[in-house]
Amino acid sequence: MALIGYARVSTTDQNPELQEAALREAGAERIFTDQGVSGSTSSRPELDECLDHLRKGDVLAVWKLDRLGRNTRHVLEVVEQLHDHGIGFRSLTEGLTTEGAMGRAMLTIMAAFAQLERDTMIERTRAGLDAAAANGRRGGRPRKVNDADAAKAVRLRDQGLAVPDIARVLGVSRATAYRYLSAAAPSSA
Repeated sequence: MALIGYARVSTTDQNPELQEAALREAGAERIFTDQGVSGSTSSRPELDECLDHLRKGDVLAVWKLDRLGRNTRHVLEVVEQLHDHGIGFRSLTEGLTTEGAMGRAMLTIMAAFAQLERDTMIERTRAGLDAAAANGRRGGRPRKVNDADAAKAVRLRDQGLAVPDIARVLGVSRATAYRYLSAAAPSSA
């Protein structure tokens, strides 16, 4: 029997060291780590390799349940697949294990709450974006050139300036100058 660890961070900027240290402290002989992979993605290279590596009698350990996945169905499918092959599962933070009926029941409940938390977060984010849009605000990078500068670009073009010169005057790239000239063209006609 071997304790095998799996760690995952969603972005390449995040550091999996905390998870890996906890898994090593729990006795993990080997740790598979996906970096820059969302938990909502069912196919993850290191998780796939980890699942292939596991043998009957082994235990798969994760630092926290949401590291295995945020989708309840996927988490439960993976745990059921492990159980069918005689492989145990342990979530260190929540203290969950698939040993015994109570452990499996608690795992199902925790996976459902993890998905509820994720769905609620997505709902709140969408509501916030909708509220911002209703107030005339959009997400994303702020425009480099405002409407006044776009109008100025059109006037400069009408005076005979070439686009590279317009870009220099406005302090923007040539591509940005072209974008604002083309966006302003219908309203200037």
